[in-house]
Amino acid sequence: MSEHRAVCATCGSQYPTESLPDRCIICDEERQYVGLDGQRWTQAIDLLKNHKNTWTDVEPGVFAIGVEPKFGIGQRCYIIKTEQGNVLFDIVGVLDDTTKQRIKNLGGLHAIYFSHPHYYGNMADWAAAFGCKVYLPTADRQWVTEPGDYVEYWSGDELKTTGDSTVIRVGGHFPGSCVLHWPQGSSGRGSLFTGDTIQVVPDRSWVSFMYSYPNLIPLPAHEVARIRTLMEPWKFDKLHGAFASLASNGSGIVQRSAKRYIGFLDGTEKRQYF
Repeated sequence: MSEHRAVCATCGSQYPTESLPDRCIICDEERQYVGLDGQRWTQAIDLLKNHKNTWTDVEPGVFAIGVEPKFGIGQRCYIIKTEQGNVLFDIVGVLDDTTKQRIKNLGGLHAIYFSHPHYYGNMADWAAAFGCKVYLPTADRQWVTEPGDYVEYWSGDELKTTGDSTVIRVGGHFPGSCVLHWPQGSSGRGSLFTGDTIQVVPDRSWVSFMYSYPNLIPLPAHEVARIRTLMEPWKFDKLHGAFASLASNGSGIVQRSAKRYIGFLDGTEKRQYF
């Protein structure tokens, strides 16, 4: 694969061409944005000159990988170690040689799953580096910028994965937005990986749900209610989002956050506004 392929500097989406596309289909859409200085492009080879991956142990068997200095949206991705093989949830837009070797030392990757299309980025590079498949919901197929045989599409509401984990199609942010439930996480109490399908907010007592985060477009009350009902049977202590984690009581926080969100939309949460 060419290191000179076009990469959107705003979101990190990679395109299978060295010539610059007219637009980034991810950014030129109401859930994302084109910056005030217009569409900007870079290349993978240039990113590797001045960016590197960071690693953080977030709980036993789980590592968060980021990029320093920040690139694109700035999300983290997660490697989950299981006896049946390692799983990657989401990716970041830089994959340096140190990270390639470290992942190979851990046993490589069995599969890659995603929260939503804003993080598809350079997934073709990650799949090629570790010889694994990427599993995406058919509902979000239109947002794949580098199609190929490395992608397998799935339909339905749940996908059983490696190590007894389950990918759950939650919807909301995108029709195919997903979370991953790992029952062995949090010392057997369960961990949930959400990207920003369910967003950890600065007040770590809450999470939030949005159609567009940068443009502050909320989800309607009935959609948040649907997500709340869908998540109620799933028990988890830690919740790992795209930018931060909840240390405990994750399932309880998701339920009460959804209730509060709905209350602000329908007026049952009483505050003084004027």
